Amino acid sequence: MQYNFAITGCGRISQRHAEQISRIGNVKAVCDIIPERANFLASKYGSTAYYSLEQLLTCEKEIDIISICTPNGLHTVQSIQSLEAGIHVICEKPLCIHTSDGHKMIDAALAASKKLFVVKSTRYNPVVEAVKILLDDNKLGKIYSFQLNCVWNRPAAYYADTWKGTLLLDGGTLFTQFSHYIDVLLWFLGEAADVKGYRKNAAHGKSIEFEDTGVLAVQMLSGAIGSIHYSVNATDKNQEVSLTIVAAKGTIKLGGEFMNEIVYQQPILVDAGQISTGNPANDYGFYKGSMSNHDKVYENVMLALSGEKSSVTDGTDALKTVSFIEKIYQQIHL
Repeated sequence: MQYNFAITGCGRISQRHAEQISRIGNVKAVCDIIPERANFLASKYGSTAYYSLEQLLTCEKEIDIISICTPNGLHTVQSIQSLEAGIHVICEKPLCIHTSDGHKMIDAALAASKKLFVVKSTRYNPVVEAVKILLDDNKLGKIYSFQLNCVWNRPAAYYADTWKGTLLLDGGTLFTQFSHYIDVLLWFLGEAADVKGYRKNAAHGKSIEFEDTGVLAVQMLSGAIGSIHYSVNATDKNQEVSLTIVAAKGTIKLGGEFMNEIVYQQPILVDAGQISTGNPANDYGFYKGSMSNHDKVYENVMLALSGEKSSVTDGTDALKTVSFIEKIYQQIHL
C-alpha cells in the first residue's frame, strides 16, 4: 500500500522525514506558519503547501499519516488535532513536555483507533541495539551502577530568534538535546525511582529560560544507582554522549559523539568489528545532533501499520522519558 503523508513544521528535521517518506510513500502536503519554509519543501517534493494545520486538515481528505515536526510545545495539540481527523501520527521527540499532555495524546489515539508513533531514533544505533540484546539476555547480570554523560555544544546563535530556549515551546535542555539518551537509559535499565541534583544556567544568560548544565544522582526501581551529567557548553563542537554500565558479569561503556561507539568492555561480550558504524549524525551546519536513523523509524512504522512485528516506539513507551524529565524539572530547581 502506498500511503499519503503530510508534514507539519518545515524546519531542519522535516528534511529527514521528507527524504524517508519519499522512499515509501507520497509527501502529499506540508505545512508551516512561515510560508517560505512550506513553499520550499512543497516545491522539492511536489506537495501542496499550507500555512496552518487547520487549513491542511480541512482541505486534505486523503492523508493517511502526518509527521509532527513542530516545536516541542506544539506536539500535543497538533497530534490530537490530527488523530481526531482520522490520521495516524508520527511525532518527533519528545512526545510532549508535560506528562498530563502525553496521556491526552494516548487517549486521543485510542479514541480515534489510530496509531501514535514517536521518533526514538537512537534506539537504532547499532551499538545501542547490541547492548540492549546483552541486557535482555542477562549477559551482564545484576546492574550495580551507571554513568551517563551528555556533553554537547549549543552556542548563542543556536537559540537566537527562535523557539529554542523557551520554556513554553522548548521545555528544557533534557527535552530538546538529550531526551534520546534519557530514553536509552530507561530502555536499558527500567524506570527511575528517585532523582536528586543540581541544574544551572552557567553560560547562556537570558538567551534561554532554563539550564544549560545539570548533575543528577539517580536511583532506579531495580536498585541500580547512577549519575547523569549533561551540558551544552562544550567548546566549539559536541564532545560526547557516553553511558557506562557496571554489572555483576561485566562492565561496558558506550561513547562517541552521539553514543555510536563501544569504548570499553570487559569481558568482551560484543564483537565490535561485526557491528555497523551506522548512519552519520544529523548535521545542521554549525551544530550536530543524534544519529540520523529516520530510515529505521519509517521502516518500522510501515511494519506496524501492516500488522507485522515492529520495534517502533509508541506513545505509552515514549511517555516514560517525558515523565522522568518532568520529575527532574519539578524536583530540582535552578
